[in-house]
Amino acid sequence: MATRSRRPERRQEPLSRERIVEAAVELLDTVGERGLTFRALAQHLSTGPGAIYWHITGKDELLGAATEAVVAAAVAVEPSGRTADSPEDTVRAVALGLFDATEAHPWLAMQLAMQLSRTPWATVAPRIFESLGRQVRAMDVPEAHWFTATSALMHYILGAAGQNAANSASAARAGLTGGDVDRDAFLDTVSAAWEALDPEEYPFIRAVANQVRGHDDREQFLAGITLVLAGITAHHRPGH
Repeated sequence: MATRSRRPERRQEPLSRERIVEAAVELLDTVGERGLTFRALAQHLSTGPGAIYWHITGKDELLGAATEAVVAAAVAVEPSGRTADSPEDTVRAVALGLFDATEAHPWLAMQLAMQLSRTPWATVAPRIFESLGRQVRAMDVPEAHWFTATSALMHYILGAAGQNAANSASAARAGLTGGDVDRDAFLDTVSAAWEALDPEEYPFIRAVANQVRGHDDREQFLAGITLVLAGITAHHRPGH
């Protein structure tokens, strides 16, 4: 006897923009930007594409909303482990929030780069800039230098976080699982290759080659933040 195929169950609770964006982030994390279609999103939400179009007009808006949601959560991270939170502590918390978000969401670095270059007036760039700029202002940097100092921080954070994400993606494509053993083996290979370079042409690279082995990416990232903050403080100290 012929049997009827079961139709997908429809969701019972009302569909919201927030839930659509949350589901979009979930799909981006698992299937990437190419896999994020309204058909796939509708299936993921157990609804019809028309219900999604009621809240989101197209894929560009969906990607922008997903990026904004992840960035908003990242910059909302509060400093921890301190008795008194300084502006520098807050900058480090925001920076680590963005670093970890970019690591956790492989699609984020590309979306940030695209949105910051194409639509810097939209919500993402102002949110990051505001989060960092308030702390620059609290560091008593003269107002005439707020933009430059905040830009330096933002460019370092997004550049370093994006490069780290790219390194992780390359390691994954090369078959590395992200485990400590595989990562250590990869860094040993890099270090050995640097040590084998011509000593006259690459004296500096050879000198630091051993420091590549076993380094911690987050610690290295935070060390860079400390250097940028120290430079801002030194350059704008009273009487300078």
